[in-house]
Amino acid sequence: MSVRWHIVEEAGEMTLCRQLPPRFDVAASAHLPPARPARLAHQIRQDLWRALANVRGFSPVVRLAPSDTGWRVTAGGRVMGRISPSVESTNDALLNDASKRARWVKSARLNA
Repeated sequence: MSVRWHIVEEAGEMTLCRQLPPRFDVAASAHLPPARPARLAHQIRQDLWRALANVRGFSPVVRLAPSDTGWRVTAGGRVMGRISPSVESTNDALLNDASKRARWVKSARLNA
C-alpha cells in the first residue's frame, strides 16, 4: 500500500498532510531557521507520528510559513475523537525539543 502525502502550496506557505483538506484539531507553533521546506516538513511529520501514533485517528499536518528569520512552523493534525491534554503537551514538547529541532534543520539545510 502506497502512502501518499499531499503538499499544498498557497500564498508562500507549504502544508504537508495525508488527508485533504488539512485540519488542525491539535497544533503547536515554533520558529525554525531557513531550510528546505519539504524536507523540513517531512522530518517534523515523522517525529510527530512517532510521538502520537497511539492516538486514535491521528493524522499529522505540518505547515511552514515564511518568516523574517526562516520558517514559522505549525505542527499537529487531525484527531478523530476526544483530544486529551497529554496529546497537546506531547505535540508542544516535540516541536520545542532542541535536539530534534537541530536534527530537522541539519537534515533540511539549504546547501545540501
